[in-house]
Amino acid sequence: MSTTFFIPSVNVIGENALSDAVSHIQGHGFKHGLIVTDSFMNKSGAAQQVSDLLGKVGIKTSIYDGTNPNPTITNVNDGLKILKSNNCDCVISLGGGSPHDCAKGIALLATNGGEIKDYEGLDIPKKPQLPLISINTTAGTASEITRFCVITDEVRHIKMAIVTPMVTPILSVNDPALMAGMPPGLTAATGMDALTHAVEAYVSIAASPITDACALKATTLISENLRTAVKDGKNMVARENMAYAQLLAGMAFNNASLGYVHAMAHQLGGLYGLPHGVCNAVLLPHVEEYNTPKCAGRLKDIAKAMGVNVDNMSDEEGAKACIAAIRALSKDINIPANLTELKVKAEDIPTLATNALKDACAVTNPRVGNQAEVEGIFKAAM
Repeated sequence: MSTTFFIPSVNVIGENALSDAVSHIQGHGFKHGLIVTDSFMNKSGAAQQVSDLLGKVGIKTSIYDGTNPNPTITNVNDGLKILKSNNCDCVISLGGGSPHDCAKGIALLATNGGEIKDYEGLDIPKKPQLPLISINTTAGTASEITRFCVITDEVRHIKMAIVTPMVTPILSVNDPALMAGMPPGLTAATGMDALTHAVEAYVSIAASPITDACALKATTLISENLRTAVKDGKNMVARENMAYAQLLAGMAFNNASLGYVHAMAHQLGGLYGLPHGVCNAVLLPHVEEYNTPKCAGRLKDIAKAMGVNVDNMSDEEGAKACIAAIRALSKDINIPANLTELKVKAEDIPTLATNALKDACAVTNPRVGNQAEVEGIFKAAM
């Protein structure tokens, strides 16, 4: 069976990546770009910085800064109006996963028409989106390189997963200097999001030798650098290593997909508006406990990548060591201990489980669960 590997055609990463990327953008001959970001990135001056850099090479820009932490259908529609009114020929997303996903939704509708909910699911759009350049400021979601777009439907209170190569950016930019200002809580949440990407990709039924290599190296870099990045955000060695880690984890899950952690976390984000990375971090050990009968040996590999000596352990012992290492990392960086701390309501669990089983990410989980089993995972995480 063949394997297809998806990634943007150009990826600029490391010190001065933003400045170095401008020549790549200029080479496309764009005239007017829509910068999609959030209010914080705009008020901080980062959006203007990007606008100025592009202006120097003759590219005009308009700014949409209304992206919510969990981007919504309304956000996509509002941004699309600005894009159309200015006849923009490209989109530039600036921020973390939320602006990137919002920008993907805008760029997709610009060429395919209709409503964003029309494209929920796997490989629905027929046309590539308007060219998208994604400038990343966090080390977690990897949305700047992926074929995943997650948009919240405010009416149904769910997160829609749109999975298609049509939303892959043409250029990703990861400059650790842009990540130095992340506060400890955001650094922790996005870092655990990246770890979840790596773990879920590694145990996925769609894993390949390519995604395995990316996932394991990402796991090692996260284990070695996330605590430092949370404690000392100005440590550029840790920041750059986390930038590489989240990119590698993104390469892994962009091709091997994910599992029940993300399928379940999407429902928590859609219903309660909770931070995606925090939800992943809380759910990850519980889902992997559930998955252990199907992938103990793979979880043992993850434990080794996290620095655990597993030489004399059985696969089952290695899996337990993996889960313990994940819990220890979460505790060290002050991730909430359970869903109760996040104000999740027990009476909502049946609905959360039903919707999680319908999520596109559930398809590649190594163990196939039913309604009662997924409800049980939610209950264990309470």
